[in-house]
Amino acid sequence: MAGFHTKTFIKHDDYMTPKYAWDNIKQFIPQDKIIWEAFYGDGASGEYLKELGFNVIHEEVDFFDNDLGDIIISNPPFSLSKEIMNRLYEIDKPFILIFPSSKINTQYFRKWKDKGIQIIIPRKRIQFIKDGNELQNKCNFDCFYYCYKMNLEKDIIWLE
Repeated sequence: MAGFHTKTFIKHDDYMTPKYAWDNIKQFIPQDKIIWEAFYGDGASGEYLKELGFNVIHEEVDFFDNDLGDIIISNPPFSLSKEIMNRLYEIDKPFILIFPSSKINTQYFRKWKDKGIQIIIPRKRIQFIKDGNELQNKCNFDCFYYCYKMNLEKDIIWLE
């Protein structure tokens, strides 16, 4: 593969969610539910959701040992997606999660096919925040909002 050097590739999950990523989907988040923003990061994501008018629990607690709120709205660490999806399968809680679009092709996502995963597709790529700076046009992959038990009107929603 041209330009991809596995010896120099560093895997890390410290990419934070820009406020507009939550603003894009606020109309799909129920106002009457307590949101658990389950992955703390730098703490800003929970604050953004609060600024949008939601009741949010956003604490530095272990996702795998806790079960808070009514629904989970989060941008979890992508490297733990298999473990996260398996935990969500166990607790069977409604969620909206930001994950790369390619995750839908994994075996651990395939087991959700009969549970009713829905997808919201953003109009353009989410440019995550790294070390306090938005990565303008540097994100080289697409992400979807994967939804479960959110009762969306359609299984696939394309944002305008």
